[in-house]
Amino acid sequence: MDPTAVPPTSSPAAESRFLVRPTSDSHFSWLRTRLSLERTLMSWVRTAISLIGFGFTIVQFFEKFSQMQGVKEAVRPHMSRYLGLALIAAGLLSLGIAIWQYVTTLSYLRGPEFAAISPEKPGRSPLLVLAVVLVAIGLLAFFSVLLRL
Repeated sequence: MDPTAVPPTSSPAAESRFLVRPTSDSHFSWLRTRLSLERTLMSWVRTAISLIGFGFTIVQFFEKFSQMQGVKEAVRPHMSRYLGLALIAAGLLSLGIAIWQYVTTLSYLRGPEFAAISPEKPGRSPLLVLAVVLVAIGLLAFFSVLLRL
């Protein structure tokens, strides 16, 4: 081997981590991965709805409960409000992380490495729109409890 020889320039395909061949197997693997990404976001949306709803419900229940006649006053009357705020915040945080993970992974799947097997014009996911709307509803619930509206 000649020590003065210049190495050949690398092509974009050689720089990728692996070679993607446009076969039906690889295309369907890509689709399964894409659908798995959707299912994961759906699971996170379901979890966030539960956390936000349960947090808001705890606040409302104990507020109404303390106003009933014959009920002894709580030792720490604001703890249910703090717990509700913490659950709502946990739901919002988990949903924010899930949206970030979804967008990041989806941009990777739509990247140049997978151009040969991914659909030419992928559609927008209504699930992502739902997740963003849920963030707005969660923020409304959080500030409603925080400001006692």
